[in-house]
Amino acid sequence: MSALMSDPTLVVLVWASLAAFAAGLGVVPRLVRGSLSRGALGWANALAAGLMLGVAYLLLTDGLGEAYWAGSAGAAVGVGAVILIRRLLGTAELDLNALRHAGPEYGYQVMLVNTVHAAFEGVAIGAAMSVSTPFGISTALALAIHNVPEGMVLTEILHGRGVRTLHAATLAVAANLNQVLVAVVTFALVSAAPAAQPWALGIAVGSLLQLVLAELLPESYHQAGHTSIALVALLAMGMVVGLAGVGP
Repeated sequence: MSALMSDPTLVVLVWASLAAFAAGLGVVPRLVRGSLSRGALGWANALAAGLMLGVAYLLLTDGLGEAYWAGSAGAAVGVGAVILIRRLLGTAELDLNALRHAGPEYGYQVMLVNTVHAAFEGVAIGAAMSVSTPFGISTALALAIHNVPEGMVLTEILHGRGVRTLHAATLAVAANLNQVLVAVVTFALVSAAPAAQPWALGIAVGSLLQLVLAELLPESYHQAGHTSIALVALLAMGMVVGLAGVGP
């Protein structure tokens, strides 16, 4: 424990790993209840979206401070990076709601989408850790909870492609492992060049908002009613922001 407290990089590694491995818990609802309804998956995506919105809000308000111009430029880079990577991977037009009757390559494409998500979540964890260790830990915990419903949707899609349940859970974790590397690299870069901190925070905010508005919420709307989705997302966002305000 003392080693964890004395080595900031190790702290980042441990908490980012916790967030990544939390995705495997997404298999629990399937183990308990079997196949999940389309509405349940919509609420899971809404929960993931709300938690991500809460993280983006805290990075903007508690992390960025007064570095508005660098943060805004970083946010633009984050939005552009998400769009560009999706296009390069050929997943920009991918229908993320095809839970059944899709081709065998569909599962791999959805894995790619989740891997992209995880990379930008890693930026958020690394940037938050550079602000302060408690702030970074709270960010990692929020994203760990976020990864559970996201892993729930991914395991359901993979199961529909014929992947066994526990194997699907392993793949959900694997899709999030780059989150750990990106978090550590982001933290190391910002620690070496503190002037890059508002850029890193801005990139995290912009990318998370882009993922929520262009992917998670549209998926939710296709899977469940708009009213319930908005309510779940707002409650999840409020939970993240409210819990952050409880600390010292």
